[in-house]
Amino acid sequence: MAAASDNQAWWLQPLSECQRELNADSNGLSDAEALSRLSKYGPNIFRDHHELPLFIQFLSRFKNPLIILLLVASAISAFTGEMTNFVIIMVMVISSATLDFVQEYRAGKAAESLRRSISVRAVVIRDNKTLEVPLVNVVPGDIVLLSAGDIVPADGFVLEANDFFVKQALLTGESYPIEKRPGPLASDSTDLQSATHAVFMGTPVVSGSAKILAVKTGASTAIGAIADSITRHPPPTSFEMSTHRFGLLILRLTILLVLFVLLVNALMHKPLLESFLFAVALAVGLTPELLPMVVSVTLARGAISMARKQVIVKRLASIQNLGSMDILCTDKTGTLTEARIVLQQHVDPQGNSSERVLELAYLNSFFETGLKSPLDEAILDHKNIDVDVWKKIDEIPFDFERRRVSVLVDNGASRLLVVKGAPEEIMGLCACYETRGNKIQTALDQSSREQIYERLAAFEKEGFRVLGIAWREVPLNHPHAVLSDEAGLVFAGFACFLDPPKASASHALSALQKSEVTVKIVTGDSELVTQHICTQLNIPITGILTGREIAQMDDSALRVKVESTNLFCRVNPSQKERVILALKARGHVVGYLGDGINDAPPLHSADVGLSVDSAVDVAKEAADMILLNHDLNVIHAGVLEGRRTFGNIMKYIMMGTSSNFGNMFSMAGAALFLPFLPMLPTQILLNNILYDLSEVPIPLDKVDAEELRKPRELDINFIRNYMLVIGPISSVFDFLTFYIMLTLLEADEALFQTGWFIESLCTQVLVIFIIRTRGNPLKSRAHPILVATSLTVVVLAVTIPFTPVGTYFGFVPPPARFYFILAVMVITYLIVVEVAKRSFYRRYHLFARSNKYPFLNQN
Repeated sequence: MAAASDNQAWWLQPLSECQRELNADSNGLSDAEALSRLSKYGPNIFRDHHELPLFIQFLSRFKNPLIILLLVASAISAFTGEMTNFVIIMVMVISSATLDFVQEYRAGKAAESLRRSISVRAVVIRDNKTLEVPLVNVVPGDIVLLSAGDIVPADGFVLEANDFFVKQALLTGESYPIEKRPGPLASDSTDLQSATHAVFMGTPVVSGSAKILAVKTGASTAIGAIADSITRHPPPTSFEMSTHRFGLLILRLTILLVLFVLLVNALMHKPLLESFLFAVALAVGLTPELLPMVVSVTLARGAISMARKQVIVKRLASIQNLGSMDILCTDKTGTLTEARIVLQQHVDPQGNSSERVLELAYLNSFFETGLKSPLDEAILDHKNIDVDVWKKIDEIPFDFERRRVSVLVDNGASRLLVVKGAPEEIMGLCACYETRGNKIQTALDQSSREQIYERLAAFEKEGFRVLGIAWREVPLNHPHAVLSDEAGLVFAGFACFLDPPKASASHALSALQKSEVTVKIVTGDSELVTQHICTQLNIPITGILTGREIAQMDDSALRVKVESTNLFCRVNPSQKERVILALKARGHVVGYLGDGINDAPPLHSADVGLSVDSAVDVAKEAADMILLNHDLNVIHAGVLEGRRTFGNIMKYIMMGTSSNFGNMFSMAGAALFLPFLPMLPTQILLNNILYDLSEVPIPLDKVDAEELRKPRELDINFIRNYMLVIGPISSVFDFLTFYIMLTLLEADEALFQTGWFIESLCTQVLVIFIIRTRGNPLKSRAHPILVATSLTVVVLAVTIPFTPVGTYFGFVPPPARFYFILAVMVITYLIVVEVAKRSFYRRYHLFARSNKYPFLNQN
């Protein structure tokens, strides 16, 4: 509560008092003073997340309950004098934890480096010079310059303002922009809503420009004081939910196997400690403990690869979402078009070229202080008009509900309100129209309105983007522009713009379509203009919805329509968000590409938000990924990278839950009829660590083209069924090994355990080359490092019984004929698994197409 009251107090104080306390002036802080204050006040974030020391991070690897149980078991071994078991178990556990820690730490550092490269920045004055600094480095006493599209980086006083509007809905719930201006606060003002002379961190600037004095930063700000109550973790993605369900599946299997082994060994009166260690080792063997590392490393490698393809990843989990995306919603400007908008025509209501229309449009764009749109830039670039005789009095900034901007200007002889915006909106405000360069003004009757609308439609059908231009004269003493002034206007004419289609768009759209990603266009532009662009790019139009139609629909009706519609035109930000949410409610994984202030809501709501490096801060902050090149081809490359990432994660999961599960199941089953343990606990752990080493290079492996053709999601039922097909094959060959060892080789306990250790590890590792691809393993080449580590582990398994290390693990050298039998069994096993795999995928594709067995569907 103390923080809250302090936040209330600062903006009630006089500005001069705050400037004195902060020792601030218009020249800004010096670099040395800014560095000192950063040390004193801390970084400009809600919480200073100090990174834990590396040693603590390493120890956190031991939080796994099974690892803790294993450490307890090793301690019991040491206490009972079994020092060899104690040393071996400790070495195995520490090796596994170190491997996991090093890989994930390096992946995290690489991802963090990429995130910092696109951090939001603020413009400050220091040593009387303007420079950009990371938002986290803004300190109390900084002079900050703001303009439309920025995020306010700190709480502070407004020193200068020019038609400066911000949106404070995050703090106050006010949905409309609030104008901020310098000056003393009214004596009866006591709440944040009335603080018109102050701005607050996190609020977006929607119009105008300002200079502010930063007073509070980080946790001391108004939003920082309530951060805990307003911050919510985003809902889990489909991938996160699926991995959670996968963890529960493994946990259930582990508990069943452990209880079964303990019960059987107790009934057979085997040594309690040895049985307990065996059961725990089984549990560790079944648990895919490298999964977090494989996921982290694979996602980080994906982020680095995408950075090379001009995509910077802010949130690693979004890579998988991009791969799973089946619908991409995007605006057309800059994506389907070149974003090189050119003013082609400026005409009066009769369609005649009009310098008067150009002059009015130029005045509006020149004096507008909001974020300049490409249309404004096209007007200003078209022709240089002398505006020295004009003086700006006031402005009503653009907003997406009104879809227009008005400026109040004066030339000494007259005072005009000049309005520019969506033609339909402008026409609705006009009472008359002008002809012959304002020499004649004629009342707008129904007939003339219809003729003007027909002319507008004709322009739009030709692909022109059109703005309506209107004006009205007001008294010379009219002090401010207010919304009620936007009435009784005189319609001057149209400004018509062309934005040619992007040459690369057609190829990119075709590539996305082949990858089964549907592109839907969500734009504030006219449906006629959008249709013209679609025709030029050969985009089939399946359905059109306008903002007006969406406004009349409830959510259930919209969910039905969005499925068959691919053009959403004349939509405002809230309607864009409704479209995204409706598509998600239909079960789609939705991406959204946007770069403006109006794109923040849909960027937040989409499964994966995409923006560009030239976007406003609000859009970049809301996005999951930043495109350094505003091109759909870049997104397609990102989609494929996301699918590669997912494919490699799936390889580890499917290998770990098939051959590994089969071996662990065999060990549990062997306890039923063997008078001794089929493998010692330390041998199981060695088997597990060597197997894990062979799988570490999986993130480097390439993914078959088949895996990249369509969006995929983690399907637990699919994994379970795959495990139930491949796992038993491994168990059958294990039991065959038992038979051979006991009958043909007449093995004693040590030889039996040695033989099975070698066989289980060889089959478990080599089957990687079968499972890693759905196709022919001889045609799909694995990464050389994966091949090298796998073969190295096999060689270690075969040779370790002949080394002193093998003696410590209880191994003995097998006879020569064992290796001949082993080679035959391994080759036969791999052939049988390949046949079973192909049969499984054939049935999988058949059933998925017929949809008779939903558990086999990928999505």
